[in-house]
Amino acid sequence: MGNLIDTIGNTPLVEIRSFHQSPKVKIFAKMEGNNPAGSVKDRAALNMIRSAVERGDIRKGSKLIEATSGNTGIALAMIASLYEMELELVMPSSSTQERVLTMEAYGAKITLLESMEICRDYAEEKAATGEYYILNQFANPDNYGAHIKSTGPEIWRDTEGKITHFVSAMGTTGTIMGCSIYLKEQNPAIQIVGCQPTEESSIPGIRRWPAAYLPKIFDPARVDRVIDVSQVDATEKARALVRQEGVFAGMSTGGAFHAALQLANEIEEGVIVFISCDRGDRYLSSDLFKV
Repeated sequence: MGNLIDTIGNTPLVEIRSFHQSPKVKIFAKMEGNNPAGSVKDRAALNMIRSAVERGDIRKGSKLIEATSGNTGIALAMIASLYEMELELVMPSSSTQERVLTMEAYGAKITLLESMEICRDYAEEKAATGEYYILNQFANPDNYGAHIKSTGPEIWRDTEGKITHFVSAMGTTGTIMGCSIYLKEQNPAIQIVGCQPTEESSIPGIRRWPAAYLPKIFDPARVDRVIDVSQVDATEKARALVRQEGVFAGMSTGGAFHAALQLANEIEEGVIVFISCDRGDRYLSSDLFKV
C-alpha cells in the first residue's frame, strides 16, 4: 500500500479499433486521465516539485507560482497540497469553470488574466520579487524528465518494443520531448509526431506559440513531423472517441487522435501510440460535447 503519489503513472494502453480498417496497423491510446489528478501533467508536476525539494530549492511552507492553461495547474495544486506548500496559479480567463473549481478545491489561489502569454509574464514578474518560487514548466528540464523516467518506458514496455510512431499534442512540449528522448534511445527509427493547431484554431492544451514564448525545453530536432490540426477536427475526434470507444477525453486528445488516424491511413503496418491527455469531465461547461 502507498499514498496518492504512488498511483501516478502506469496508465493503461487501450487499443482503438473502430476508425480504420488495416489489420496491420494498430492504434493505442495512452490513458493519462487515469492519473489521480486526471491528466498526463500529474507526472511533470510531481517531478518538478519533488526534484526542487530534493535540491533544497523549496520546502514545506514555500510559496509557489505557475502559469497554466489548466491540467498542469490541477496537478500542481494536488502535489503542492500534499507537500504542504502554498500555490498561486495564473490562468487565462477563458479557462473552464471545472478547472478553476478543481484547483481551488485543492487549496490553490487562482488569478485569471487575458491570455496565456500575459499569465506567463505575470508569474515570472512575481517570482522575480523573491517571494515566490516559479516552477516554470516551459523551461524546466524536470518537466520532460518525468517522461524519460516513466511515460516513455511504460510505452516501450507495454508495446513490447513494437511501437513505430508516437503522437502527442504540443503545449509545453514536455511530454513529447521526454518520450522522444527515451524512445529514440531504444529505437531511433520510431517516428515522433507532434500536433499543433492550425493558424485560425484554438484548442485547449495545444499551442502554436509566438517565437518569443516558444518553450525553452523544446528541441525541434527531437520531433520528426508536426501535423496541424483544426479546431473542428479536434472537436469531432474527441466526440467520436467517447461515442465509439468510450474514451472520454478533451480536445487536445481529439487533436492527437486526428494526427494518429492520419498516420494510420499513410502506412501499411505499424504500432501508433497517442497520448490521451486528460478526462473529458473537465470540459462539460464548454461546448465540446454539446450537440
